Amino acid sequence: MKKRHIILPLLCLCTAVAAQDHKTHHHEEDSTDVFFRHLNLNEITVTGVTGDTKLKHATAPVSIVTPQILKATAATNIIDAISHQPGVSELTTGGSISKPIIRGLGYNRVVVMSEGVRQEGQQWGDEHGVEVDGSSVYSVEILKGPASLMYGSDAMAGVVILHAQPTLPEGEIHANVSTEYQTNNGLFNYNLSIAGNQKGFVWDAHYSDKMAHAYKNKYDGYVPGSQFRERAGRLMLGTNQSWGHSRLIWTAYHLTPSIVEGERDPETGELECNSDDVKTYSKALPFQQVKHYKLVWDNSLNLSSGYLKAIIGYQQNRRQEFEESADEYGIFLKLHTLTYDLRYVTNENNGWKFSTGIGGMYQKSVNEGEEYLIPDSRLFDFGIYATATKTLGEKWTLNGGVRYDHRRLHGYELIEDGDLRFTDFIRRFNGLTGSVGAVCNINEHFNLRLNLARGFRTPNISELASNGVHEGSLRYEIGNQNLKAEYSLQADLGLDFNSNYVSAQLALFANRIDNYIFTHRVLEVIDPDYLTYAYTQGDARLLGFEAGIDFHPIHSIHFSNTFSYVNAQQLHASDDTKYLPFTPAPHWTSELKWELFHHSHNTVNHHHTSDAAHRSPLNNLYFAVGLDCYMKQSNIYSADDTETETPGYALLSLSAGTDIQVKGKKIAELYITADNLLDKAYQNHLSRLKYTDINVVTGRQGVFNMGRNITFKLVIPIRM
Repeated sequence: MKKRHIILPLLCLCTAVAAQDHKTHHHEEDSTDVFFRHLNLNEITVTGVTGDTKLKHATAPVSIVTPQILKATAATNIIDAISHQPGVSELTTGGSISKPIIRGLGYNRVVVMSEGVRQEGQQWGDEHGVEVDGSSVYSVEILKGPASLMYGSDAMAGVVILHAQPTLPEGEIHANVSTEYQTNNGLFNYNLSIAGNQKGFVWDAHYSDKMAHAYKNKYDGYVPGSQFRERAGRLMLGTNQSWGHSRLIWTAYHLTPSIVEGERDPETGELECNSDDVKTYSKALPFQQVKHYKLVWDNSLNLSSGYLKAIIGYQQNRRQEFEESADEYGIFLKLHTLTYDLRYVTNENNGWKFSTGIGGMYQKSVNEGEEYLIPDSRLFDFGIYATATKTLGEKWTLNGGVRYDHRRLHGYELIEDGDLRFTDFIRRFNGLTGSVGAVCNINEHFNLRLNLARGFRTPNISELASNGVHEGSLRYEIGNQNLKAEYSLQADLGLDFNSNYVSAQLALFANRIDNYIFTHRVLEVIDPDYLTYAYTQGDARLLGFEAGIDFHPIHSIHFSNTFSYVNAQQLHASDDTKYLPFTPAPHWTSELKWELFHHSHNTVNHHHTSDAAHRSPLNNLYFAVGLDCYMKQSNIYSADDTETETPGYALLSLSAGTDIQVKGKKIAELYITADNLLDKAYQNHLSRLKYTDINVVTGRQGVFNMGRNITFKLVIPIRM
């Protein structure tokens, strides 16, 4: 079978996708799986750019993480699962909390979209992860670079779009049961789901439960406080009709992570444990209790000239921190968020396509605890935008757009024990952003992509007004009410090459940010138990690239390599302050994959299936060996010991996967992955635990990342 090649915009598709897209599928597989396995991925419509756009016409860099990749990846959360994509990293705190970093930028510079609305929790915090159940995510789109045109403030670095499973075709009902076990932290996870479509009535129900005890590594042994428990549910009810669709989606997410303090015995250097059993699955002080609820009403109306889409969402995020007692919380942050989005997208007419929309949100944040880090606040914003796309023959696609945003943030006064803790203030911000780009399909082998985009981000409530101990970050934080809004201007240039045996990509980017906001350590001591950090800002520039090549000399062998690099500097700064803090280290990944037993069992080509294929108990079998190399990161913000260098390291992995079938019918999928096979002791440069106590015996500072970990994952599809 001739391989279907993929034109990858600006390194937009990881090489694992190229390794997957030629696979055939079973006759009993979901039609959505069929779509991802057989359709040339260039024909996929991506939603994150200027309106619905085919991937081959997207001028901005977009990555697609397919369902097959997600199922075959071992991870503790959804951000961990996508963090090996080129240009994507994660900032971690312990075993359960990860924040996405895109091309060196994270926190409120990355918007996460889930169920069609922006995920709003407490994303300003180091130890505040993304409150989304990874097992309910079907596929992922990753936009790299300013996406303020479509998403407004906070989308300066990019957008992570988490897609749920598409609705099933008429008359089908599917169910799935899956389970997972990880050897290092004893993680046990199971998921139950059922979905259907009967006469236009569609539904999808999902439940998951995940628990893990403390993880371990060669230097620290078991790390107390890294255990967690996660439970989540999702229910979708709706209707699909010729006029469009209307769906109501409800999700609930509960996470109870203990907090790694990193305190050590002054004589032995061992990590102190607040529990009698370091391998307990139960919570141990200190810990957080995070609850996130979401209700979304998603509507789409088909018109003769295009379609009209309206989404309204309500979210409530409840974050409690327990320090001294499991029954009494210290910090209790409650955040209410109402988001709305109304957009109109035209059909293509004479090569032209237009879209326009309005969207925004209202937020109310209140403190209900006895300890405070940020004040009560109210936020209101709205934005209006318009985009246009023009296709010129078979070679050129041009697009661009403009957007206006307004945001108002009100922080309220708080007097504590007669002292003024927070002052009352109001800040208003206005932003004008836009983008322009072009794609040139030079010939059947080469694609050239250009994009220029302006981004915009307002300071968040923590940056403006924080004044207190940030337990998860193990520091005292001080805000700055005089901070200005950030503006960025980023240029992207990409070249893709595809042939019968090689797929290669090169993506270059240059990003200039005015008024870049960051924290730095100050010598003032406010609480003797914590280091003090304050927010400041300056102009910055980020330069980098991503490169990848997938060499497949024969149908079943793939040798893929990717490399990501970003250099982030503050302009007009001294040598010890010129590098922006917490910039990802250069990252090289390499994988050699051998694929066997690809029997064609799809409904289109089932007549080609041999009797031997039906008798084989295995299908889509593969073996892979991978190497994850992180180079030394010496470009650090060293003033006041804000940041320290991180040595390089390499992690070896082995993986295998297969479909298990009986008489040609798939009854299960099995995946086995061994990460950090050589049990390397290492610290990721973006780990917050790198700056905890020094081991007086060994002289090593901080807590190290997870050691060798073997994951077993079983997925059982049920067709009704």
